[in-house]
Amino acid sequence: MSNSLWREQVLPFSLLVGFLAAATLAGDYLLHRLDLVWVGRYLGIPGTILIIGSLIYSARKRKMITVGNPKTLLTLHEIGTWLGSLMVLIHAGIHFNAILPWLATVAMGVNVISGMVGKMLLDRSRRHVQGQREHYQLRGLSRAEVERAVFWDAVAIDAMTRWRKLHIPIFIVFAVLALGHIVSVLLFWGWA
Repeated sequence: MSNSLWREQVLPFSLLVGFLAAATLAGDYLLHRLDLVWVGRYLGIPGTILIIGSLIYSARKRKMITVGNPKTLLTLHEIGTWLGSLMVLIHAGIHFNAILPWLATVAMGVNVISGMVGKMLLDRSRRHVQGQREHYQLRGLSRAEVERAVFWDAVAIDAMTRWRKLHIPIFIVFAVLALGHIVSVLLFWGWA
């Protein structure tokens, strides 16, 4: 099939995740190369602020607040969490100083990927399958033939819909680990 779900949906998703990883490595490399490693130490702060700020979308979606256009807030949520995550990942760098920050970093990475799954794969995949259904119907296939033709794509979409049940608990794990890291930094770095 020329319009494969893999090529149209999974590959762009994989490239975006790869771009996040490459940007992280490039940012960390540049900071080391330019002898600005100290900047990376502080990138966690604006990164965390961006991630926290992006939660306005979640508050709007759950009707905790009524201001703001949901579509605009979703876009800001996606951009804010992506850029915030990039900053936090550069902040983490390739330094293995303690387990708590790395657990928080891993939880953040899993949370970012689960959010991207929801946005990129699920929405686009649903449109793809609907387009395939319409294409097959226009070719004169019966309803049963159409459903057979899109069966495996529909099964994949059904599996992807379960991401919502995981995204929020993953975020909570990330938030608790990140908060633990922040508190430990405040206690042991001499700020408090």
